[in-house]
Amino acid sequence: MHRLFRVALAASLSCASILASAPAAAQEKSAIRAGFELAAGSKRILLVRPAIKVGAQSTGGSFEPNADWTDQAKANIATALDVAQGNLGNSVFVAPDAVGAPARTLAGYRALFSTVADAVITYQFFPGNRLPTKKRKGAPFEWTLGPGVRDIPGAATADYILFLETEDHFGSTGRKVAQLFAAGLGVGIVSGLHKGYAGLVDARTGDLLWLNADRQMGGDVRDAAGAARRVAQLLEDFPGSTTLTTAPATTATALTPTAAAPGAQ
Repeated sequence: MHRLFRVALAASLSCASILASAPAAAQEKSAIRAGFELAAGSKRILLVRPAIKVGAQSTGGSFEPNADWTDQAKANIATALDVAQGNLGNSVFVAPDAVGAPARTLAGYRALFSTVADAVITYQFFPGNRLPTKKRKGAPFEWTLGPGVRDIPGAATADYILFLETEDHFGSTGRKVAQLFAAGLGVGIVSGLHKGYAGLVDARTGDLLWLNADRQMGGDVRDAAGAARRVAQLLEDFPGSTTLTTAPATTATALTPTAAAPGAQ
């Protein structure tokens, strides 16, 4: 009986291991649309407030949201972005707060961006899952959110839209114990998940022009230093980026509540 229990548990943990470790096999993390170039100081970029989720990973691997951790992460990432905007090389302004139909439009496109980013990782970045049109070496990076992005609040005066998303599942004590127990059975399971996506979209066509996506990001977003590291990773190799010392001081509009974008409610 005890042996059967161990075999059944090992089998279930093995399945969990396969599901949890599959994203880690992704070999590519960023891509840019063929022919796209962004010269510094030439365009206006609408920064959509980041989608941020932080919580615990239960023993069984499910996500348990933590409001306090999420609030900490939002404040820390907002501060880090206030600094990082000066590196982006172009005029950056934050999407105004929205209510009603505009808010639903914004929420819909944030969700769509997340779905597209997941699809890029799974079906283009990860060689084993590539779609037939993405299998050959040098396959075009051609993904889109559609021209409806023009309806996002603030997009009318923007050339490009920058989406950011970060999600962290911190392994609970039970999850870590399960990881150690599984290791004793020769089975590997993952404790914790830390992913982030950053994407630049054409504000007229909705075409995805640049994507940086990683399901194994660093930096504990619950503290300031970790959030700064996460933002730096998200914006690594951003098109047209410069150093802070060369970026005009007027290019960035603060993301923190104390310095909201003009027109924000």
